[in-house]
Amino acid sequence: MGIKLYYTTVTASRTVKSQQAEVMRILDSKSIQYELIDISVGGELRDEMRSKAGDPTAVPPQLFNEDHYCGNYEMFSEAVEADTVEQFLKLV
Repeated sequence: MGIKLYYTTVTASRTVKSQQAEVMRILDSKSIQYELIDISVGGELRDEMRSKAGDPTAVPPQLFNEDHYCGNYEMFSEAVEADTVEQFLKLV
């Protein structure tokens, strides 16, 4: 599957929870299939996400098309506002 969403099921941050839920809701509303990768199941997945994103402090949600980094929540949100989600996700 192309689109990968790195997220976490274990967080005390309401911001992270709401951002993750919004990304999933928007992807679902656009019928964009994606794979969920839960970084809370192991530190190696968190490290992988951060390495691929090129940011040692990156927090979920982070979006990728295969192994190509698309961006974080703020970048995704800007693409939603500009109606360029497909371009942001490198689907076109």
